[in-house]
Amino acid sequence: MTTYPASSASGRLFERVRENLRAARERIAASSPTPEQVRIVAVTKTFGPEAVRAAVAAGIDTVGENYLVELEAKRAALADLAVRWHFLGALQSNKIARAARAADVLCGVVRVKEINRIAAVAPGAAIYVEVDVSAIPSRSGASVLEATELVREARRVGLEVRGLMTVAPPDPDGARLAFGAVRELADQLGVPERSMGMSDDLELACEYGATEVRLGRALFGSRVAA
Repeated sequence: MTTYPASSASGRLFERVRENLRAARERIAASSPTPEQVRIVAVTKTFGPEAVRAAVAAGIDTVGENYLVELEAKRAALADLAVRWHFLGALQSNKIARAARAADVLCGVVRVKEINRIAAVAPGAAIYVEVDVSAIPSRSGASVLEATELVREARRVGLEVRGLMTVAPPDPDGARLAFGAVRELADQLGVPERSMGMSDDLELACEYGATEVRLGRALFGSRVAA
């Protein structure tokens, strides 16, 4: 694991990220029965490469990006960093090959056609299937039944189904339902990773067995406009 001194990034940025990471880990420790098993994914959407350097220097080893162009640019600019890259954005069929080259894990699989395309361009690739139980029309994700079939199909064609992910509804009761459903489904399917919980709801996610939380604002502060 490559690490960098504070001088490799803005000292002020480094100190802010280090302090925010410490606070995030305290939140995880207070809510997870197994806090040492919860990975923090730094979501650096709209933040520059120096934010990634600051996060890695503070102890982060996994970075998530929502936009393919940003992922490609940051990975190229930060080739000296030993870090895992997760692609969190929607998978467009005509860009799946690029996403598979740029990311170590493709985290938003929701359709069989995506699985088939990934298997064609990146045999054995690691994926997360995205599950949605919120019934919010604008949300992406497969139902529990659809996700079960997606996991089976992905395994059939040789992909590594490393995890399930979800974005919970904003209300606590809805979040509990979502996190509980993902935990139960992951257990049923033998999927090791449960990527659930973000800056505002990581405590509930950890309470319900998250193995990953995806943090942007909690680490870096308010986002700049995309």
